[in-house]
Amino acid sequence: MKNKKALIIGGGIAGLCTGVYLRRAGFDTEILEMHTLAGGLATAWTRKGYTFENCVHWLVGSKPGADMNAQWKEVFDIDRLLFHNDDVYEVIEKDGDRMTVFQNVDRLEREWLDKAPGDAAAIREFSGLVRKLSRFRTNPGDSLIDRLKFLAGVIPFLPTLGRYSKLTMGKFALKFKHPLLREFFGVGLSDLSFLAIAFALAWMTNRNAGYPIGGSPIIIGLIEERYKSLGGKIRFGARVEKIVVENGRAAGVLLAGGERLSADIVVSAADGHATIFDMLEGKYVSDKINKIYATYKRFPSYVQVSLGVAADFKKEPPFLYTTPVKTIEIDPETRRDSLSIRIFNFDPTFAPAGKTALVAFFTTTNDEYWVALRQNDRNKYEAEKSRIAAEVITAVEARFPAAAGKVEVADVATPATVVRYTGNWRGSMEGWLMTPASGIKQLPSVLPGLKNFYMVGQWISPGGGLPSGLLTGRNVTRRICKDFGLPWKAN
Repeated sequence: MKNKKALIIGGGIAGLCTGVYLRRAGFDTEILEMHTLAGGLATAWTRKGYTFENCVHWLVGSKPGADMNAQWKEVFDIDRLLFHNDDVYEVIEKDGDRMTVFQNVDRLEREWLDKAPGDAAAIREFSGLVRKLSRFRTNPGDSLIDRLKFLAGVIPFLPTLGRYSKLTMGKFALKFKHPLLREFFGVGLSDLSFLAIAFALAWMTNRNAGYPIGGSPIIIGLIEERYKSLGGKIRFGARVEKIVVENGRAAGVLLAGGERLSADIVVSAADGHATIFDMLEGKYVSDKINKIYATYKRFPSYVQVSLGVAADFKKEPPFLYTTPVKTIEIDPETRRDSLSIRIFNFDPTFAPAGKTALVAFFTTTNDEYWVALRQNDRNKYEAEKSRIAAEVITAVEARFPAAAGKVEVADVATPATVVRYTGNWRGSMEGWLMTPASGIKQLPSVLPGLKNFYMVGQWISPGGGLPSGLLTGRNVTRRICKDFGLPWKAN
């Protein structure tokens, strides 16, 4: 019998993982990616010998035998990666004071109690939560017995998860008196669920959130390699304008330029808003879906300033939050008096010997300004990027005198860059922000009134991140197999 054909819109991590699982299920698959390479937001780029990372901070599942490790092995050979586990997650500086956020919860607790004894109760509350969550296991398994064991293991954590799921980072920050601890919890994504940082540090303290040397490109390359080895196809430069529906069933897609491709099922791993309201013209929605897109908070967009510096930063932390001498204007509605810098002194593949790639990151919700500026006044758009780069260079050179006069490369990505290369709604850095309102429950992967159509990725999984692409692809493929009466094969 002829294999059924699946078209997958989007070649990011969700699309690639879904492609791997669907190939194992016996589908003929073709991924349609509008860019010239796979990865989507999980990407990096090279400028004059320096590589600038856009996505990966850590990979949950880096430790053999720990949570997510087995699932990653289903889609690529994770053992081919070399992971870096640092002692330090972040260093925070302000007004001459300095505090370290260690990846190990015991060291973190000692450091914070030493620097902020007046916040002992809140510090111990946080470190106690991290220790507890470090014992939480997130993989339910596939068999009924495995799932029952998982549910039994979850029960002791339910009161804790219920209590803290109602807290945001900003609200927990109010428990602290020390200004640096307030900065750590309250600045930036203050609406983010407090559980997000607690789980992150729990994975780190377990050494299960290592950074893969080589960053996003090596992960994406290995998954793409696995997908192609299974016979999967990818078409680049293929922008989907419309999902074709016949008799209430997704029957294929229409590409920009007019080419029509037919399929038995269509899976969108693309932007959720564009999928539902543009490609499907908003015809297949419910009150719940409309409410989600009207009320859920998105991750903001961002301006990323990447610098290639002919200096050695080996003694600096991998992530530094500091205060520049001068407030930096990002756009007419966004000014920042803090500077978050990733210092890639731990990845030798990102810069020539003795040199370092640095990335400064600024969130903004003024994405429409950047998109309109690029469309309507390219000269001013480029001038604004140059201005921001110059201000960041000045701040970096003031903080790191060894960098003075040694910046060899400056590259600026804006919300317009994100929209142009990924199509992500409003230039969002991920998808839905995990908040008390959204929770962590996966959103519907199907739409009312439409058969043979499925969604995967960050727009059905609040909190985003690389695991959301893997897990939604895995879960949705299981559902597809059930719908079509096919056996499920993870390996």
